[in-house]
Amino acid sequence: MRITVVCVGKLKERFFSDAVAEYAKRLSRYGKLDIIEVADEKTPEGASAAEEEKIKAREGARILKAVREDAYVIALAIEGKKYSSEQFAEFLKARGLSGDSHLIFVIGGSLGLHADVLARADFLLSFSDMTFPHQLMRVILLEQIYRGFRILNHEPYHK
Repeated sequence: MRITVVCVGKLKERFFSDAVAEYAKRLSRYGKLDIIEVADEKTPEGASAAEEEKIKAREGARILKAVREDAYVIALAIEGKKYSSEQFAEFLKARGLSGDSHLIFVIGGSLGLHADVLARADFLLSFSDMTFPHQLMRVILLEQIYRGFRILNHEPYHK
């Protein structure tokens, strides 16, 4: 299975970069992982709702350019479906059995995802009703994908 993570912005803290690199290494035995970083927009202090919408639209356009038409797109969004780790593993398995050999996970920037990106997504996934920094979300996502493959392969993983 091929997994691509399209995310807004670069990792700034080394501890996030180290964690992403570790999970990328662990995931390499289960398939191909690509991470595509698209440029983020600076949000001015006190930006209006209209300005924020324009920022999300610019970031969204960059995201959509990175999304392949033949891939199954999963956008991370608070309003998405929530799964346990076991349910998420079954979701990954079902995608593979459905012939979706390329999954693209999309992580938005600090303002979230533009409506055009949400409309393009084949599925909306939520990890919590809480909001997480998008840099941390990248680590959480990769850890859960890794955990999912471990579950599917009946391999031990700390609970």
